[in-house]
Formats: sequence, C-alpha cells, structure tokens
Amino acid sequence: MTSRLETSDLKRETSPSGLHPIRTSLDNGVVVIAKQSRKTPAVTLNLAMRAGSICDPPDAPGATNLLARVIDRGTTSRTAAEIADEIDGRGISLAITVTRHLFSIVGSCLVEDFEAVFALLGDILMAPTMPESELATRKGEVITAIRQDDDNPAVRAVEQLMEMLYGDTHPYGRRTKGSIPAVEAATRDGLVRLHAQRFAPSELTAVVVGDVESARVLEVAGRSFGVWHAAQPAPIPLPRVPAAAERRRLVIPMMNKAQADIAYGFTTIARSDPRYYAYWLMNNALGQYALGGRLGDSIRERQGMAYYVSSSFDGNVVEGPLVIRAGVSRANVDRAIASIDEELSRLRLEGLTAKELNESRQFLIGAMPRSLETNAGIANFLQTNEFFGLGLDYDRRLPGLLDAVTLDAANEAAREAADPSRATVVVAGPYEDR
Repeated sequence: MTSRLETSDLKRETSPSGLHPIRTSLDNGVVVIAKQSRKTPAVTLNLAMRAGSICDPPDAPGATNLLARVIDRGTTSRTAAEIADEIDGRGISLAITVTRHLFSIVGSCLVEDFEAVFALLGDILMAPTMPESELATRKGEVITAIRQDDDNPAVRAVEQLMEMLYGDTHPYGRRTKGSIPAVEAATRDGLVRLHAQRFAPSELTAVVVGDVESARVLEVAGRSFGVWHAAQPAPIPLPRVPAAAERRRLVIPMMNKAQADIAYGFTTIARSDPRYYAYWLMNNALGQYALGGRLGDSIRERQGMAYYVSSSFDGNVVEGPLVIRAGVSRANVDRAIASIDEELSRLRLEGLTAKELNESRQFLIGAMPRSLETNAGIANFLQTNEFFGLGLDYDRRLPGLLDAVTLDAANEAAREAADPSRATVVVAGPYEDR
C-alpha cells in the first residue's frame, strides 16, 4: 500500500526563475517538477521516461514505438475498455509519443480530475499488460503507417538522410517505426521484456503544470510512484559521429509522385556544446526566420521554384543534424540543390550581417514567451530543460545566452557546419540522376 508522503519528506530544489517551478526527487529517483499556473482551471501532466527509440533492441527496430501503441491497452488493474471509458468520461486529452530519447505520456484534464488522471497515467506507465489481441491490432496500425511513410517522398528523403549521416547501426540513423518485418516479428514477450529492462523510476520525470498547488502535486506524485522500485537500466552507448569528409548524394526514384523532396544535411554539435547558441542563431537566419530566412527568401520568394524550403538544427545528446528540406517540381531539383549550395557558400564566405543576427536574436527571445502561453507549452519546456540539464532558471538565462553570441561566433558556426563540399543530399520523388 502506498504511503502518504508530505512535502517535507522530499528532497526539494528550487530556483528564483521566471516560471518558479519546484523540482523534487523522490527517494526512488523519480523527478517531479511542478509549476502552478492559474490561467485556466486545467492541468497538463507530462510524464517522460528516458526510454526512447535508442532503446530498441538491435534485432527489434521499432519495438519502443510499438510499445507506445499498446501500453495504454490494459494494465494489471484496468482493462483497455475501462481505460478508454475513463479517458472519454473525464474528457482527457491524451498523447503517447516516442522520440530518440524519450517515451512520453502527456495528458490534460480539469483540475478536479487531476488526482485520478495522475493515477491513471502512472498505472499505464508502470503496469501495462499488453494483451495479445490488442498487440495484433496495433501491429497492423504500425505496419500501415510504415507503408504510408514508404510512399511519402518527404519521409523517405529525411529517413534516408539520417541513415547516411549516422549509419544504420547508430540509434539516430534507424527508423523510429522500424521495418515491416521487424514489426511482424514482434512478440508480447519481447515488449514485456523491453518494458521491464528500460522503464524504471530513475528514468522518469513527471512535470505537472496547472491550477494545482505544488505541495499537492508532490503529494500525489509520491502516492502514485513512491512504491515503484526497479533497477536503474544500463546506459545505451551512443557513438560520436564525425562530420562527413566528402559530398554524398542519393536519389530515390518515385516516379508516380507530383513533387520531389530534397533533404540536404550535415552532422553538427551536441546540445551541451558551448557553441550551441551560435549554431541556433545561425540556423535561424539561414532557414527559419520570417518567411524562411535566407533560403526562403532566395529559393521560394525570389526564384519561385520551391513549394517549401527551411532548415532545422537539432543539437542532441551527441552530434545532432542540421537539415535543409525543400519540396520542388521535378524540373527544379537540380536548380534548387545548386541554389542551396550557393546560399551556403555565400553564408560561409560573407557571413551574416549584424542586422540578420540581431533580428534572429530578437525573434528567438520573443518566441519563448509565446511558447509558454499554455500549460502544455510550459510542461514541454520544463521537460526539455530537465533532460538536457539546463537548470530551473533557464527561462531567465536564455536571453542572456543569446545576447552573448557575437557575429564572429555565428559566422564561425556557419563555416564549421555548412560546407557544401561535405553535404549529404537525398532526393526522393519523380526524378532520376542523369
């Protein structure tokens, strides 16, 4: 029977940040972060387990994604129908997602349902039964999703780019959903074993944001998770990834499609690298700010040859990717790639202007308050902070970190990261190499 824990029984860590969250570690290792917000009579619960797709067994790619599809289909104390009735009856918004590093259950509910919903999500996370009948249904859904991805040029281009950048044995280079043969071969015993090996209190962070006092959040968390005991899983090795030494190119002909999708990228730096903020600002100016930064202004607006074009930078636990994506007609594939090459070469040679850097800085600083307007946005922000160890005062420190980036630092990031002669380029769609 779970004992009632008082706030004084917990190890608390606080900081005078703008958000004023309270961070607590239960004795078994569960981290609880509470942020009281009275904007709406609602609560968002974001439970994130450090058990993402990097935990897929080598012989079972996509196992974690499949686990996410079946984990809410029954527990030792609730049937799938009972869980569905409780979700529908309380009007709970529920999402279960898997990224490279995190397995997340996110739910929103009314304040009066908070304790019941916390207990429900905890039950789903800790004690799933994964019935064979439910697994068969979910396997069919995942196989359908994989087939849809296989028929999508944009997905094919990005997935192939990641495999080329990281290799098919690196966790970042594998498809999150796995393959059809792997999903077909998956068994309930395998998923039960994966859950037992990778899900543990030491790997869980529970973030609660809404109109609930922090002391009550800590009490409910202790009641729900305090008796959970499991050994801390062994860490998953993540090999470091060197930058490519030469340019690589691959075409995936999909001649029945209306447009071609280009994925053009590099490996860059880890999130913990001090240069992260310079890279972030550089990428924003390159392919995100306003209508798509330099890339959008040149390729879409002035030349009018792309349906979309943008860049993304994902500094991660190890070297993350910088990816430029574009959707073009078959006739414009070569021109679009040449224009990307040209924009990167010009960026590396001439650098950003002071105006571009300042506008990007203002945009990113201004975007943070907008991302924190909802309970879900705050919860996601706090989860990211915890995962990367950014601190409870990160929302206060972030403007200063961006302000500290000099023009020279941003331009050095461009020279380091965006050399067209070392780019990996994938084209998927109605196009063939001549």
